[in-house]
Amino acid sequence: MFKKVRLFQAIATLAGTTIGAGILGIPYVVQKAGFLTGLILIIVLGLTMLFLNLLLGEIVLRTNGNHQLAGYAEKYLGKTGKNLMSLSLILGIYGALLAYIIGEGQTIATLFNSQNYLLFSIIFFLIASFIVHFGIKILEKSELFLISLLLLIISLIAIFSFTKIDLSNLNHFNLSLIFIPYGVIFFAFLGTAAIPEIKEELNNNRYQMKKALIIGTLIPLVIYILFTLIVIGVTGTNVSEIATLSLGDYLGEKVFIFSNLFAIVIMASAFISLSFALKEAYIHDYKFKKNKAFILTIIIPLILFLIGLRDFIKVLSITGALLGSLDGILIVLMSWKASKKGDRIPEYQIKNKLFIGSIVMLIFIIGLILTIKELI
Repeated sequence: MFKKVRLFQAIATLAGTTIGAGILGIPYVVQKAGFLTGLILIIVLGLTMLFLNLLLGEIVLRTNGNHQLAGYAEKYLGKTGKNLMSLSLILGIYGALLAYIIGEGQTIATLFNSQNYLLFSIIFFLIASFIVHFGIKILEKSELFLISLLLLIISLIAIFSFTKIDLSNLNHFNLSLIFIPYGVIFFAFLGTAAIPEIKEELNNNRYQMKKALIIGTLIPLVIYILFTLIVIGVTGTNVSEIATLSLGDYLGEKVFIFSNLFAIVIMASAFISLSFALKEAYIHDYKFKKNKAFILTIIIPLILFLIGLRDFIKVLSITGALLGSLDGILIVLMSWKASKKGDRIPEYQIKNKLFIGSIVMLIFIIGLILTIKELI
């Protein structure tokens, strides 16, 4: 029984870390490319991330001791690898925090029937920063609860929307547009930072790592497909950048309020958890004092927001495409090195790493180039 609890917690940690603001942006970008086009990309990137998560899981199992991603990068790729991974993680967190500030403001303002989303973004930022500064970890370690609540809400939305889905909204396909949703979908699948923690959670049950990573990756994949199908099937081309904001006119006020309250909670949870993680990294890895670490954590996304970077979709796209691709390439390179220089035999091993890893890196490079081209 205890082993099952640890497994469920490990699955929830990965799924809960993965699912954040990205799910709210997927329907908008998928509708731009066509549902069938986006569906292919969701599946391809989901399976690519499954391979990547399994690679990283094998890396942490091959290595003695507990480390964060930058520590594994230093062990197998040297100082340059560590610096690149640290830069990618820090900038990735800043991008996510900026997206959550934007998304929270727009969502809360819409619930209050206000046009002043700037004000609500600032209010959210101040409250969340207060929680981060004083270490009130209200929303930490709540992944299992949030994933259970998300599954319930998606199920309720599916029930209410079943008779209102127009299948003609779901038959659009254009392969030439397949990289339009790339950055946002990639962002939505990023949960690699949780994998070292999963190793610690499983403790002496590390033989369950592979199962936890597979299920923890497939849960977001299924949820993203179902949520995107519902939103586009119901709203057609009238999808808002934050998908839950477009449901009110079609599914009624109760579903609108309920779904957007959850969107607020899941973005707030992600903002606080990521802020804690970055603050702790500055304190422990870079030896900053607590106040300096806190200010450095929260001031950068605030400045970016105040100087005018307030496009929710562009922030998700750039963060996902640029930093997600860099993370992925580094993990593939680490796995090749760890296969030769690891400390121990892992509980599982991925076959054909050289061949599949090369294809994955090619996908990341092409996706990155085409996403930047699309956004310029």
